[in-house]
Amino acid sequence: MTRYAVGDVQGCLEPLQCLLEEVNFDAGKDELWLAGDLINRGPASLQTLRFVKSLGECTRIVLGNHDLHFLAIAFGTRKTGKSDTFDEILNADDYAELVQWLQQQHLFYSDPSGDYHMVHAGIPPIWTVTQARQYAAEVEQVLHSDQAKPFFEHMYGNEPAVWSDGLEGWTRLRVITNYLTRMRFCNPEGVLDFENKLATIDKPNFNPWFSYSRDQSTNIIFGHWAALEGKANSEGVFALDTGCVWGHALTLMNLETQHLHHCNCAN
Repeated sequence: MTRYAVGDVQGCLEPLQCLLEEVNFDAGKDELWLAGDLINRGPASLQTLRFVKSLGECTRIVLGNHDLHFLAIAFGTRKTGKSDTFDEILNADDYAELVQWLQQQHLFYSDPSGDYHMVHAGIPPIWTVTQARQYAAEVEQVLHSDQAKPFFEHMYGNEPAVWSDGLEGWTRLRVITNYLTRMRFCNPEGVLDFENKLATIDKPNFNPWFSYSRDQSTNIIFGHWAALEGKANSEGVFALDTGCVWGHALTLMNLETQHLHHCNCAN
């Protein structure tokens, strides 16, 4: 068995299939990890959902902010934005089935061996991997339940911008979701900056979340941050969003060898 992880697909199905063909991916024995943002902005969001769903039990998926945004629209708590490309999914015959399938995915995944952990945006420096997994499970429990709609009603917002153990209710779940699916820069205390999407920041005391000291024995896979161009420059941290939807390559990583495969198929 070989495990492969891919960055933000965002509806770019052709490059994903190109990469899987290149590595002779076998859904019967290999695993495909997807670091969130399966859909939106790209040309084939509906086809991407159908394809990934068809792969069955070989996939390991975490939800990204675009995936959650789509679910909020599906649950009627948000309207489609000008740059969203969800119409084909919303009008599909299997729309309800796809929504239910996507809703059952996770925000954090750890391999049973403990050698790799995957999240869409990252893990703040104030949390351990164990805490991140536990907090993600709080959101997942609600997301997978009949409380999903009120969750989406309260999911949007930048405040509070920092974690506190005393947070409760929807506010607590919003902050957890923001860390796991929207974070880029933060300060050592975990205060988030939502304004800057570039690779660097001119703001005293704020740095990329992965630049702070952490347990070096853990490998973390994440997407979300195309401006990094796949370069986290931090040992054991692998940035796999290389901006395919913006005309760059999609990146697939062999987790056994850490070799990177790139595909620039036309979007």
